[in-house]
Amino acid sequence: MNFETVIGIELHCELKTKTKMFSSAPVSFGARSNSCVNEIDLGHPGTLPCLNKKAVELAIRACTATNCTIDSLVKFDRKNYYYTDLPKGFQITQQFHPIGSNGYVIIDVEGEQKKVRLNRIHMEEDTAKQFHYSDGTYVDYNRSGIPLIEIVTEADMRSGKEAAAYVEKMRNILYYLGVSDGKMEEGSMRCDVNVSIRPVGSEKFGTKTEIKNLNSISNVQKAIEVEVERQKEEIEAGREIIQATYRFDEATRKTVMMRKKEGAVDYKYFPEPNIFPIQLDLNWIKKIQEEMPEVPEQRKARYEKEYGLSEYDISVLIANKDVSDFYDAVMKHTTNAKLAANWVITELLSILNKNNVDITNAKIQPVHLASMVDMIAKDEISGKQAKEVFVDVVEGKDPKAVIEAKGMKQVSDSSALLAIINSVLDEQPQSIQDYKNGKDRAIGFLVGQVMKKSKGQANPKMTNQLLLQEIAKR
Repeated sequence: MNFETVIGIELHCELKTKTKMFSSAPVSFGARSNSCVNEIDLGHPGTLPCLNKKAVELAIRACTATNCTIDSLVKFDRKNYYYTDLPKGFQITQQFHPIGSNGYVIIDVEGEQKKVRLNRIHMEEDTAKQFHYSDGTYVDYNRSGIPLIEIVTEADMRSGKEAAAYVEKMRNILYYLGVSDGKMEEGSMRCDVNVSIRPVGSEKFGTKTEIKNLNSISNVQKAIEVEVERQKEEIEAGREIIQATYRFDEATRKTVMMRKKEGAVDYKYFPEPNIFPIQLDLNWIKKIQEEMPEVPEQRKARYEKEYGLSEYDISVLIANKDVSDFYDAVMKHTTNAKLAANWVITELLSILNKNNVDITNAKIQPVHLASMVDMIAKDEISGKQAKEVFVDVVEGKDPKAVIEAKGMKQVSDSSALLAIINSVLDEQPQSIQDYKNGKDRAIGFLVGQVMKKSKGQANPKMTNQLLLQEIAKR
């Protein structure tokens, strides 16, 4: 039997704010346990929540970039359940009135575009973090109350590749907008995937399973592919799929059941009594939208229009916002867009990756790379010389100073070159004869001799042209 995979995804994204959703406690990853929490986060009697305005602004950015309809009337609800990671015994969320709804994004998978619909984007507060050890479970409340948006798709994806492409697309959008840092490995973006299969041609959904807390884009694809195979084996063996929650075990490359789902949990939602409905100023929303940073698609269009870069170059640059930002900084000092892109993509990223250095921490200055690129374009240094200079440029040095110190400036003065060329030709009469007898490799030899006499400073292009002219005279 042939099956079709049906996938829906819930992304939980911590918002990039300085303080928490409903309190003034700081947001700080990696801080000492329970050092970034206050009485509001812990739900002490008599405390009242106060909505973080910046969190609402970031949620509006996310809704706008994903084509959602924005609800300007902000309302919150209580989601009631009792668990050790929920200090108040309830979570403040937007169950009935999400700030965004009916959106979509376009993903690209193997050259084909697909529309993934978003059911909703809602704001809520994060829970605490638990650590399970042999002697007990420890709770760090630093994460409790951090602002979140949850982005819920429709069941529009049909493969692990599509799901991975969607998560990558969303992470890039949110990172470019400054909404979230998207660091899945740190838990600031967490992914829950709902997976089911059904016979090809069937419109009825199969029984879905949920894979919780996937911590990388590659694991999203791997976990889905593994779970689909497991479900196929169950059905082909005559067994029913049980609705349950799973986790993905990277070591065994298997999905492991965590708990069965007997039915929907009754969270006894009701309107949050301590946060009255808030009517957002439509002019404020409009101002946020007008001042939004570029999203990847906008930057791609700009690179095509302004710089004429190839699709490959653009895809590599915009895949990492920090790399793209560095390229933009370089382009403030040069007009050689293609050459600058080549040096960023090929040479710079290669060295940084080799040394395991993030571009945001690199010593290289954009203005220095731009200067070097211009010198290459003007034939002031050769490509070979540039690679030697670049070793120092990556360490933060000015290429002009490096070239001056090493005496590497390329000789492009025709009279100076002619003197060297004629000296070489006088010494190599056999090579002249070889070239005239059809041995084209003789030119390469003569160019090499000129480079040797000039200590590598002769302009190769001019040298080649002048050599041919002088040989023709003999």
